[in-house]
Amino acid sequence: MPERADRTSLTDGLAALLQREVPQSLHARAALHVLDWLGCAVIGTAGQTGRKVAAHGAVLGGGPARAVGAGWLAAPAAAFVNGAYGNVLEMDDIHRTAVLHPGPVVVPAALAMAQQQGAGGGDVLDALVRGYEAMIRIGRAAGPGHYRQWHPTATCGAFGAAAAAASLLRLDRRQTVWALGNAGTQAAGPWQCRLEDAMSKQLHTANAARAGVTAALLAAEGFTGPTEILEGELGFFAGLCPDPEPALVLNGANDDWQIAQTSFKPWPACRHAHPTIDAALALRPELPPGEIAAVIVRSYGDALRYCDNDAPVTPLQAKFSLQHCAAAVLLHGPPGLEAFEPAAIVAPDTVALRRRVRVEAAAPFTTAYPQHYGAGVDVVLADGSKLSADVVDAWGDPEQPMSAAAIEDKARMLMTAAGLEAGRIDTLVAVSLALADGGDLETLTEELP
Repeated sequence: MPERADRTSLTDGLAALLQREVPQSLHARAALHVLDWLGCAVIGTAGQTGRKVAAHGAVLGGGPARAVGAGWLAAPAAAFVNGAYGNVLEMDDIHRTAVLHPGPVVVPAALAMAQQQGAGGGDVLDALVRGYEAMIRIGRAAGPGHYRQWHPTATCGAFGAAAAAASLLRLDRRQTVWALGNAGTQAAGPWQCRLEDAMSKQLHTANAARAGVTAALLAAEGFTGPTEILEGELGFFAGLCPDPEPALVLNGANDDWQIAQTSFKPWPACRHAHPTIDAALALRPELPPGEIAAVIVRSYGDALRYCDNDAPVTPLQAKFSLQHCAAAVLLHGPPGLEAFEPAAIVAPDTVALRRRVRVEAAAPFTTAYPQHYGAGVDVVLADGSKLSADVVDAWGDPEQPMSAAAIEDKARMLMTAAGLEAGRIDTLVAVSLALADGGDLETLTEELP
């Protein structure tokens, strides 16, 4: 179908918005997202899922881009392999109202394309900011009905990866529309994998990263794409979104870039469990010696929809269990990686307390969501007394931000757990953060495991 001359499509409007100049002041923030992804990706390679992806990557052939654990690959292949790692332990960054994780998709796409193009640190960070912008704007417009059936990180991620790659390829507005259109036509990622003990969720981020890079490379060659992929009669919103809000794609075009509203995750669990973890941590110092008779977790509907599981069996199920998170924190304090290992899941004290945890959707958390991810925890003691703590915003959200030092500590912890030696960790941290000042991407590439 020829392009409409009488109106501007949402994709065209988004392409124009993405071509704004990215302020230098955002580079430090973007470099933190690179470091955060890197920590998540390195630990993601250490488990069974990551090893299988790396083995697959090793047979994809050579190229100019580096994939963690898999060597040098063509840019789309590197984006795919690196894209599979960042979400493995559920510690990737998140945007609340879009309900998606930009880092594990956009960072691998930007790095792969930057390595192919020989781009500098500033260019890759500009691309990162633009990729987050596209992914988040479309994600927040997709609506809650989309999130119930589809994984927005997968479906909207392809747009983000395309925007990042288009930035590094210096595509013009028309070419960027084609890249976004052909990324959107590849959008996929139904949630069934969340209900089964399967590895498919990592394909969501991997395929989104590869699809976006491929779409941008094709657009650079003149390969056209649908201009109304979002609002068209057979487009993204019509096909995948029962209750979209298309205006949110372009609303607030002069607002600050959306990367500044993206949250970091301190705990290795589903983000919907984080406010429960924070509320339980707030209560723990007040708990007197004695038996806990009951625990009530109060949160919002999606927290229960995705994380109501009083008998998790696998580490992934435990990460999506409000009951497990509350019990583990009340018994043992801040939850590290070990809190979700098999031994911790079946520990008798944890199992016993987990059975006494009840979850419910309750105001004000239900009405504040998704602008605020909150929860309350009530602990009833054996003598009938009750202690309570409420958290309006999870740690790592814009209202309760993690410091740069805390984000660095998290990345160091993850890389240490993956077995990297201290000197190499120091180098990876330093070169990641140096990107903000125009640092050398080549050094980071060479130091990847």
